[in-house]
Amino acid sequence: MQMPPSIAPSRPRSDWPHRSAARGSLWPAADISEMTFSKRTLSFPRSLTALATPFEHDNLAEKAFADLVAWQIEQGSEGLVVGGVTGEAPTLSPEERRRLIEIAVETASRRVPIVAATGTNCTRETIALTQAAEAAGATAALIVTPYYNKPNQEGLYRHFREVANSVGIPLILENDPSRTCMEIRSETLAKLAATPNIVGVEDVTCDLSRFSAHSLSSAPNFIRWSGDDSASLLFRMAGGTCSVSVVANVVPRLWAHMQQACAAGDWNRAKSIQTRLKPLVAALQLETNPAPVKYALSLAHPWFSPTMRLPLTSVSRQIACAIASALKDLNVRS
Repeated sequence: MQMPPSIAPSRPRSDWPHRSAARGSLWPAADISEMTFSKRTLSFPRSLTALATPFEHDNLAEKAFADLVAWQIEQGSEGLVVGGVTGEAPTLSPEERRRLIEIAVETASRRVPIVAATGTNCTRETIALTQAAEAAGATAALIVTPYYNKPNQEGLYRHFREVANSVGIPLILENDPSRTCMEIRSETLAKLAATPNIVGVEDVTCDLSRFSAHSLSSAPNFIRWSGDDSASLLFRMAGGTCSVSVVANVVPRLWAHMQQACAAGDWNRAKSIQTRLKPLVAALQLETNPAPVKYALSLAHPWFSPTMRLPLTSVSRQIACAIASALKDLNVRS
């Protein structure tokens, strides 16, 4: 199966990672000063990890977060999402969001792109957060559909356009109807795809019919991320380009290998990895994200606390046992 063409900035920029085939590493290009976008040449990593946020006494555990970022890069993650729903965004203050981005950018040191999740249900607040993320050094921003106030499609279109026009970094739209009760319809996505710095969409559903409809209506070089670990392989086989993963918090190397196998069209290897990961993926979906993945991280890394901020709470004993069992089967240290 032929994959959609990838895309990269038409002009080089200092904080955009480029992969050297010879060195096998990500390293920066030249100049960010007058960047323009061309979706025919813009390149994003295939495997992004949606990072969890550690807390200590209800404050950000900054060292633990920096250690998580460093470990993710060492293990082969190609890019990191900071401050999304897995990072407990609804409970983070604007200052905490900015600080997480700063830590991630500083720790990554241009080795991988840092995608800041900055979407809210207020356009002005989303613009302010996205501009702050750009100023803090984020490579791109992830913008979820506005929730609770339930705008119509024209409102969605104008919301995303206003945010896109306010910054110079690429934007990835997040379509997560299960959490927001809002869906970006195909015709709206097609209009948004014409915006120069709206480069793709993350689909957090298992509905491949939605993917097909979006594929037919939007630009052929519009990047499509899977946001559901259990459906990621099918999504890639249907023509999806990339993934934003929760389970990759715990097994980044294995998840990256699966995405690389998909990119190479090695479906047998990809299926084999998916089969190995299936019990862990299922265990992490037994309760609302990110409580399960934070517990899994605490088993793998003693320095990572599973503490949640209310109204979310830690996993039950039964779910904790299921997670521990899945990690043991994968030989993840606990």
